[in-house]
Amino acid sequence: MSRIKAAARSLLRLPLRLLVNYSALPEEPVSQLGLDPARPIVYALTNDALSDLLTLELCANQLGLPSPFSPLQIGGQSLPRYVCLDHLPCFGGRPMPAQQSLATFRHWLQLHRQDPALDIQLVPITLLWHRAPGREKRRLQPPLHSPTVWRNSWQVLLHGRENRVRFSAPVSLRTLADERGSDEQVAHKLARVARIHFSRQRQAAKGPRLPIRQELFQQLLASDPLRQAMAQQAAEEGLPLEQIQQRALGYLDEIGSDFSYRLIRMGDTLLGWLWHKLYRGIRVHGGEQVRRLAREGHEIVYIPCHRSHMDYLLLSYVIYHQGLIPPHIAAGINLNFWPAGPLFRRGGAFFIRRSFKGDKLYATVFREYLNQLFTKGYAVEFFTEGGRSRTGRLLQPKTGMLAMTLEAQLRGIPRPLTFVPVYLGYDHVMEVNTYLKELKGSRKEKENFWHVLGILGKLRNFGRSYVNFGEPLTLHQYLQQQVPEWRETPEGHKPAWLAPTVNALAQQLMSRINAAAGLNGLPLCALALLASERQALPRNQLTQQIQLYLELLRLAPYSQHCVLPEAGAAELLEQTLELGKFQVEEDKLGQIVTMDRYQAILMTFYRNNILHLFALPALLARLIERQEGQTAEQLTEAVQQLYPLIQAELFLHHTADDLPAQLEANLMAFVRLGLVEDRGGRYWVHAARQPQLLLLAHCIQETLLRYAMSLSLILEAPTTPLPQLESDCQMMAQRLATLHGIHAPEFSDVSLFKTLIATLEAQGYRPDEQWQTEALARLLAQLQDLLPSALRRTLAALEQEA
Repeated sequence: MSRIKAAARSLLRLPLRLLVNYSALPEEPVSQLGLDPARPIVYALTNDALSDLLTLELCANQLGLPSPFSPLQIGGQSLPRYVCLDHLPCFGGRPMPAQQSLATFRHWLQLHRQDPALDIQLVPITLLWHRAPGREKRRLQPPLHSPTVWRNSWQVLLHGRENRVRFSAPVSLRTLADERGSDEQVAHKLARVARIHFSRQRQAAKGPRLPIRQELFQQLLASDPLRQAMAQQAAEEGLPLEQIQQRALGYLDEIGSDFSYRLIRMGDTLLGWLWHKLYRGIRVHGGEQVRRLAREGHEIVYIPCHRSHMDYLLLSYVIYHQGLIPPHIAAGINLNFWPAGPLFRRGGAFFIRRSFKGDKLYATVFREYLNQLFTKGYAVEFFTEGGRSRTGRLLQPKTGMLAMTLEAQLRGIPRPLTFVPVYLGYDHVMEVNTYLKELKGSRKEKENFWHVLGILGKLRNFGRSYVNFGEPLTLHQYLQQQVPEWRETPEGHKPAWLAPTVNALAQQLMSRINAAAGLNGLPLCALALLASERQALPRNQLTQQIQLYLELLRLAPYSQHCVLPEAGAAELLEQTLELGKFQVEEDKLGQIVTMDRYQAILMTFYRNNILHLFALPALLARLIERQEGQTAEQLTEAVQQLYPLIQAELFLHHTADDLPAQLEANLMAFVRLGLVEDRGGRYWVHAARQPQLLLLAHCIQETLLRYAMSLSLILEAPTTPLPQLESDCQMMAQRLATLHGIHAPEFSDVSLFKTLIATLEAQGYRPDEQWQTEALARLLAQLQDLLPSALRRTLAALEQEA
């Protein structure tokens, strides 16, 4: 029998190589799952399908892992390298439990009792072939748990190109044997746990069955909240109920997605070609934690930043390649144009209007649709910023979708609902030139078919893209911490704590997006060059400054989810120069990297992607440079006065409680890097490294200048109405930008002044609608002391003009 099996394997290896295009999840299981090649490795699979075992062999060979067919040599015994829970029948019927699996489990455990040094790693392997969810009330394909040899053969022929080999975290049989023993009961339990694990893996990969669209609409129309809303609308307008029902049905047809797995597969092929055309690679970090959440049955809500139309395409593609079903995506109604609208809808998009104001029926319809998605267990994605950021910074969040999500949690969701923040970064965003035109006052172009064709015509290599999954936030745990009595809220009641809790939740999620930022060469170059006097630096000095930024974040990490590049500064600079965004001039002394005025404006977008990572070190550098000889306590006190303003604007990660520790880490990093000297507990600028410290400090200068200018205007006329104050601040900022060559479009962005004023109010500078002028004057004096003399003189002159 063994010779027949060996012959079958030899016969099928070649055709399988041609038919199967497999990929490993995670991509590097040895390092990412902590596999130890020095210890014995065995595999656990659901069944003994030869196609599964041969695919695993191909993948294992590529990863440098042992083949499942290679015998395991322990104590002079030749043991099987794999165990299968079920035996696969050839024709029909259900798989039968493989009798030898329990014996193998038991034998492995007994070996650990005989040899105390033995520690076998049991690695569960899930082969994901066809991942179509299927439809409710239909059975388009046999369930995955009941395959046969013939079905597996067809599976290889039809779906071999989309195979995923899912490696799970290894189980230490040494630990299991020590804690549980090695009897028959333990072997049975191990097999039972393995079955549960594989079932969850399949569910996470496929997701719940999809509804039949019109049947879902009828279910929603019959729900109590929607029936009450329709009856109320009919009474208010004096129209027949049937007419209001048709209106609600029209809303549902406008909103509802029409998810198609077939389109997802075709889209995967098309997007794979597109990314190969556009990018030199997609870097993904944090995918394992998302797969774990899906495996544990969490209702996942993805919260990405929004900088490009590529965001939702790239994120869905990455999620699919993580072995998960792509989410349903809340898309703006502006994207519902032919042919993109129908394609997006079948790709999982559901459309939302910019405003619900004045249409209670639409609001109820949308709320019920969203609640149905959560109830049925579909992953959801929405952008809390509402629209794409034109400046590269995170926008202040729009809280409508978050509020509806929290309301759905109050109504009861059978699974834990968990938000997953996602940072998306690019070496090149194709809309940046359009953003600049819009910031200068041009009208936003409406998305249409010709706009899409125009974009396709500009395709070229845009460097690299980055998808980082940040720290998840499970909603019921967050509510338990913030509002312990949240479970006592009556159904249908809107509690007083809802709005402030939603606002705090939005801020938390935005800070977690920024905490997952990824660094690459382009924004680091932009950060350094824009801080220089004429947006130009010698190449060797630019390389040193980039290296300084990298070392600073390694010595004083911004967060554990922040991703630093593996390449060094010289390699990052070389990669960036290949993008053609900077000019390289050469003289007898070497090369100079520079950019013209227009390019400098565009580069502020990329600098702003990572500005938050260096805001605190830059503020600390500015304090030391302007006020040498201060102690750590004095520096900490000064930072604490300004930090709330910067934190609110840039969604900084550190809270007031952990701020002192982060400042201490940055101070120690400054000393280790030779930027400053510690002379008996007082800090002085190291003369030889002063240029690098000044470039770092300059990163925060525009922000401090904007604050000082705003406070000056408030103190000049403290009774000015807030809308007028915001307008005055914007006008003054535009003048300052012209006088001092400030290229950043956001410098005069009125939304930043609104955020500043709101933060000042929250910090107690304006109780009872009256500004605390003495406190503001002290804060202004501190800000002015951190500005160069030229800027202080300009501010004084503008105050006199005002």
